[in-house]
Amino acid sequence: MTDTNTMINIETLGEIVIAPQVIETIVAVAAAKIDGVYSLRNKRFADLIGKKADGRGVYVHQDEEKIIVDIYVYLTYGVSVPSVAMEMQRIVKENVLDMSDIVIDEVNIHVAGVVPEKTPKPDFKELFDEDFLDVD
Repeated sequence: MTDTNTMINIETLGEIVIAPQVIETIVAVAAAKIDGVYSLRNKRFADLIGKKADGRGVYVHQDEEKIIVDIYVYLTYGVSVPSVAMEMQRIVKENVLDMSDIVIDEVNIHVAGVVPEKTPKPDFKELFDEDFLDVD
């Protein structure tokens, strides 16, 4: 039997703030590792010329109460586009939730193109330059 007069002491440790660039990095790495994804694609011209294009093909924005992620990708020829896209949506949502406790409401996949079979897939490390994984 519990005493209704007992007060629960809840300790407040402080606030946790996660930069949008961190979410972009989590999304980009998760998306790049999915079978059938050849590479991510920069959508904006500034991403192409900028020294540090956080997200490179991943764009996170908040619309009212929702967090929306747009991912621009090239897929490998011969894969099922809907299957790869749905897998990417599932994996991205799971990874962001597991690593940051943030719920992504929408993951929009934009297939920019399909790369022929004979084109060698870039090494995972080549998809991101040294500055990409450095979050300020």
